[in-house]
Amino acid sequence: MSSRKNLISKKALTNFPIHEIIAKRWSARAFSTKPVEKSKLLSILEAARWAPSSRNEQPWGYIIFTDANRTEMDKARSVLLEINDYAKRAPILICAITKKTYTDTAVYNRLHFHDLGAANENMFLESFNQGLIMHEMGGFDREKARKVFEVPDDYEVGIMIAIGYQDSHEILPERFKEKADLPRERKPLSEIAFLEKIGNGII
Repeated sequence: MSSRKNLISKKALTNFPIHEIIAKRWSARAFSTKPVEKSKLLSILEAARWAPSSRNEQPWGYIIFTDANRTEMDKARSVLLEINDYAKRAPILICAITKKTYTDTAVYNRLHFHDLGAANENMFLESFNQGLIMHEMGGFDREKARKVFEVPDDYEVGIMIAIGYQDSHEILPERFKEKADLPRERKPLSEIAFLEKIGNGII
């Protein structure tokens, strides 16, 4: 394992006070191969379970792979595109899926992806609370994932997730080392929050 002296903390420099766990969360890529305790994984999934959703549908689902079963983990790694090879070090890979229709009416649920995102954010925050890092990836073969993971037709394949302990960013490809050193940035509130009409910044 690489030296841990180069581990990166990128706490957000906020303009207004927010909870520390939100400020600390960021999409790190330098995964250690150290196994993650099952109790921590279950806490992360429990956090997802308690996310809000439209009509309490809870459309999210998680197909989980760990190094405890290397054959199945290799299948999970096989759906990742080359740009996300760094995530193959992670001891946990998850395919997040979401049910497209309401269970009671079979009517299309236009908020299913919104609700999956809410559950994923809960996982993100709990991962950092547990001393772990998490990274969401859109760079994977969705059709291959549907086939390999045997995802039912009434579910949408959402995103791949990697979870693990953080390692030194020195293990990353050069293009990601540079990103890891850059400060986190966000648009100002005036560009995303409007008082009464678009363009009228809240501050």
